[in-house]
Parts: sequence; structure tokens; C-alpha cells
Amino acid sequence: MQQPLQITFRDFPHSDALEADIREKAAKLDEFYDRIMACRVVVEAPHGHHHKGKLYHVSLDLTVPNAEIVVNRSPAEHHAHEDAYVAIRDAFDAARRQLQDYARKQRGKVKGHETPAHGSISELVEMEDFGRIKASDGRDIYFHRNSVVDADFDALNVGDEVRFVEEAGEEGPQASTVHVVGKHHIID
Repeated sequence: MQQPLQITFRDFPHSDALEADIREKAAKLDEFYDRIMACRVVVEAPHGHHHKGKLYHVSLDLTVPNAEIVVNRSPAEHHAHEDAYVAIRDAFDAARRQLQDYARKQRGKVKGHETPAHGSISELVEMEDFGRIKASDGRDIYFHRNSVVDADFDALNVGDEVRFVEEAGEEGPQASTVHVVGKHHIID
């Protein structure tokens, strides 16, 4: 880290053991991504009357080139945060995951989401329980009544938009799974 680690304890006394744990976890983050410019950690035990023990809040603020990574772990999420060490561990785990995502983006290795195969129903042969899909790339894909997921084959209409999983059939490409596209349209 380019700047010294900042640790703040609020609403409870300073703990050398907690500080050592935070320093160890921050050092591991720095080993993982060596371009962290600053790290600020706030551990807070909100005062008030609780039926169980105090629940700890942990906030991390990492400054990295061209970005800031912020993590807040609140007790409303986990009663395990009655233990400050667990709350700190969870916050640093979340920071590590965000840092990994940031590092991937920096390296240009972000996984893109493939557009699922899609098209529209071009033919329905209800008497023989099959239909055909005109895929977005212009190919003709066969599907059987049993391939339609969460929909009634008899309720399908020519022109309905669908997405599908394609596989090789005995007589050419066929859809093994057909999902009717609802309100959410697929964008190429």
C-alpha cells in the first residue's frame, strides 16, 4: 500500500488482537493486488440495548487506480456478526471478491455473456406435436412438444419469440429446450 493502513474502532475500546487481524487481512489483499493505494477500515459496535450481544459493523474503503472499492457489512445481514472477527473476515472476503473483479477488468479478462440462441416460431404442427423455429441466424430448428419449458404447447402461436438450447438431431438441428420469451426481449 502506498499510504499507511487506517484502522478506526468506534463505540468500543481499541483491541490489539483485532488490529493485528485487520493488518494481516489487509496485507493479504496487498499481496493479491499490489496497486492498492490506500485502505481504511472502520469497525463499529453500535450502542443500544440488544437482547443478544452487540452486532459489529465493518466498513472497508480501498483506493485503487481510477476507482474506489467500498464494502459495508451490517449486522442486519448476519447474527454471526456478534463476533467482531467474523464481521471483519466477511468484510475482507467481500473486498477480495470486488478486488478480483476489478483486477480482471483492468487486465481486460471480463467474461462476456453470450446471447442465448433465439428466434421465433415459424411453424406449428399440433397434430404431430412438433414445430419449427426460425433462428435469428436464419436456420430452421425443429422442436417437439416435450421440449417446451413452463409453457403449454397448445398455447404457442406462430411468431412467438423463443430462446432455445440446440443439439444435433437425427435429421438436423433440433431444440432440446424451448423457453417462450416474455416481456424481456433478447438483444443481439
